[in-house]
Amino acid sequence: MNLESQTVLITGSTDGVGRLVARRLADQGARVLVHGRDRLRGQRLVDDIEAAGHGSAAFLAADFSSLAEVHRLAGAVRQECERLDILINNAGIGSGGSTGDRQVSQDGYELRFAVNYLAGFLITRMLLPLIVLSKAARIVNVSSLGQHPIDFDDVMLTRGYSGSRAYAQSKLAQIMFTFDLARELDPAAVMANCLHPATYMATTMVR
Repeated sequence: MNLESQTVLITGSTDGVGRLVARRLADQGARVLVHGRDRLRGQRLVDDIEAAGHGSAAFLAADFSSLAEVHRLAGAVRQECERLDILINNAGIGSGGSTGDRQVSQDGYELRFAVNYLAGFLITRMLLPLIVLSKAARIVNVSSLGQHPIDFDDVMLTRGYSGSRAYAQSKLAQIMFTFDLARELDPAAVMANCLHPATYMATTMVR
């Protein structure tokens, strides 16, 4: 796939897998929209990409524990580009361990479900009008082999909470969303895929 002049948004790209993918795609000539919460790390990555002289980059800040910030990010992307060729939903939060305390997002949703699923769902839906303008767009959801059945009577896990269960059900929801996208969209125009990145990665989230 020729990435020259292609615009790519990678959520959660100031660290770990997202940062590596951003560098690799920029090295192939892509224009990379770097997303994260930390402006300093984001700007450092943009500077690194620009210094390499192959692709280009811009940093867009947003905290995915807030759906209002997801809305704001979508607006910023619309200002930055006329079309979006590749969307990589990589941003996520780990399990925090099986004994971790239940946390909620700024909107009151269980935190892992909010960040790993709801935020990615929302940004994808809001950017679809830009994505379909590309002749051969790609949506990639970075998911996990770790999955847990969703209890639709208690999606927010107010009972029997564990961080590993919360993480795993959020990843199953993300995969189900990808299947829905693949059925909904014409694969000749927009291809939707999800993936498990590796058996083990020494990233901040995994550690």
